[in-house]
Amino acid sequence: MIRRRAPNRRLRVGLLVSSVLALATFAPATAWAQDEEQEIIDALVAMWAAIEGGDLDAYAQYVHPDFTAFGENDVYLAEGKGLELRSYGDYLNRARDVHTEMHQPQVTIRGDVAWITYYWTDSGRIGEERFTSRGKSTRIFVREGGRWLCIHGHYTAVP
Repeated sequence: MIRRRAPNRRLRVGLLVSSVLALATFAPATAWAQDEEQEIIDALVAMWAAIEGGDLDAYAQYVHPDFTAFGENDVYLAEGKGLELRSYGDYLNRARDVHTEMHQPQVTIRGDVAWITYYWTDSGRIGEERFTSRGKSTRIFVREGGRWLCIHGHYTAVP
């Protein structure tokens, strides 16, 4: 009669320890990446919250000095943080009860550069007229001084 030897206990323990160490090595990196992705989403939501609250200074804290944008109806590239703030300042003088929602965000991070694609819906009032819109967008963020700043936005309204 041939007896099978039970697997070596040391081998089983070694494999278990190796597996746990491998998971521990990758798990924090995954959690860290998810935290950074959430930072990008949170920055964009904070930008929208500042607009909803009519706080142009709070919005400005998330806009990079070299900001550029292709707006929903823009023919040409809008360049500079100053232009962005003047445009939003004008908008805030006319709009009220503004609310924006993000749908299906996808964040990609490559070092100190990140981009987020998403769909949006928003609503509000200009004068007595209620408005709604929806669209798709890409925003690019750069990390400077430990903060994520929006350096470019591209927005497309969809019917």
